[in-house]
Amino acid sequence: MKLRLVALIVISMNAAGFSADSLPRQNVPPQNIEQHRKSSTESDRPSSPNIILLMGDDHGWEETGYNGHPHVKTPVLDEMASTGLRLDRFYAAHPSCSPTRGSVLTGRHPNRYGTFAPGYSLRPEERTIGQLIGKAGYLRGHFGKWHVGTVKAGSPTNPGAMGFDEWISHDNFFELNPPLSTNGGPPVIHKGESSAVVIEETMRFIEKAQNQKKPFFAVVWFGSPHEPYSGLPEDLALYDDLPDRYASRKPVSLTSNETGRRVKRPLGDVLRERYAEITAMDRSIGTLRDFLRRKGLRNNTLVHYCGDNGTPPSGVLASPLRGRKGQMYEGGTRVPSVIEWPARITTPRTSDVNVVTSDILPTICALAGVPVPEDRPLDGINLVPLLNGQLKERVAPIFFWSFGGRQKKNAKPWIDPELQKGTTPLVKYSGNIRTRNFRNYHHPNIVESDYRGPRVMHSDRFKLVIHDARAGELKVELFDIRADPAEKANLAEKEKTITKKMRSALRTWQKSVLESLTGADYKK
Repeated sequence: MKLRLVALIVISMNAAGFSADSLPRQNVPPQNIEQHRKSSTESDRPSSPNIILLMGDDHGWEETGYNGHPHVKTPVLDEMASTGLRLDRFYAAHPSCSPTRGSVLTGRHPNRYGTFAPGYSLRPEERTIGQLIGKAGYLRGHFGKWHVGTVKAGSPTNPGAMGFDEWISHDNFFELNPPLSTNGGPPVIHKGESSAVVIEETMRFIEKAQNQKKPFFAVVWFGSPHEPYSGLPEDLALYDDLPDRYASRKPVSLTSNETGRRVKRPLGDVLRERYAEITAMDRSIGTLRDFLRRKGLRNNTLVHYCGDNGTPPSGVLASPLRGRKGQMYEGGTRVPSVIEWPARITTPRTSDVNVVTSDILPTICALAGVPVPEDRPLDGINLVPLLNGQLKERVAPIFFWSFGGRQKKNAKPWIDPELQKGTTPLVKYSGNIRTRNFRNYHHPNIVESDYRGPRVMHSDRFKLVIHDARAGELKVELFDIRADPAEKANLAEKEKTITKKMRSALRTWQKSVLESLTGADYKK
């Protein structure tokens, strides 16, 4: 069966006169690239591995014990990092949640299908990992936060429409005692700590798959640690010292659990609740791992955990990385990530290869033995060689982009607005409602202003960051990200040749993305 690495990124680079070999530390021998391609069809994978994708909500790179956080306790993730595959340079495709989740499902950058920011839906024409892996006989389930469309019955972008056999999900994030929709039905309160609730439902789903003798694919997207924060007494008690420790810090702004509106609260109080949520989420992952062990499933089950974007302003404390959620610097897109799969990852490993959420779809397709879509560009690559310990350096760059073009006047909705109205309640107000509605628009014509917005090209060594400043001006930054992970020294003037080549390659990639945004991919 022919499986391909979608080479749009490399093609775009060549079209711009830029190649992987033209930058320092990017000189990948041709035989390595060929080995990377062959791995899709020549893998010695166990048959039909079970796959579980876990994702934290607003969980930043530094907020784990294994990454040296001074307070937060994550013993389960720490153990996974010490016994499995620890991905130290794992990136969310976008510095906010809905776009990143879209990249997981599609293997494509979210701007290709108009999922520009939180509250923008997928398009029904997208092909998802759920749909693709179903061809290999997997039972597919989604649990927790969806946030790429409404979860109600009849929605063309609910989990069922996007390839899942069953789902117990929320339109957005959730706290203690979450209201969840089962297979599109009216939301029902599930009593308990939210991470424990979604893991309990996941375990029921796995038992069902086991009874049916089917491999399973479970996507578990936690509501934690997104604000507004809350926690169980035993988890809060672990961080009782923080209010006094940070009493002198400025208050931070976040959502009130009481009013659903913005409020300012002491940093120490907020961190105590946030870290309690992270610890509870970590514990629920341990519950799942213990369950897999008891059921005899752990050996051939791939479990992947990652965050969806960097730490939000309400949770920023101490990080060696520049930036935060919503920003294109490392603190906005670099997130914690670990993989366990005892049948394949037999010894602990740490990788500093650049990896992004868009890589998940082509990698899972390769593991399941199903082809990726051939009629549209992907932005992710197959990482089976990384799982095998063969990939030491990424062969193509990663691109990031927060769309800066304006919505066209009287733009036609891609989906009936009634189908985009959420049903699962939120603590947080969205305008004057306590739920999340979605939108997506037709974008048939491309104009120069559509290229605007913070954008990035990330090679193995160099990272180009472009912001639109005053009219007609650009803020251009180039960082040697390996030598300068805090992104302090702008090398754009010193390394003019590299900057020019990367700008050209980034522009070529943007052109491809905008062509997809028009809907051209669906006509092929």
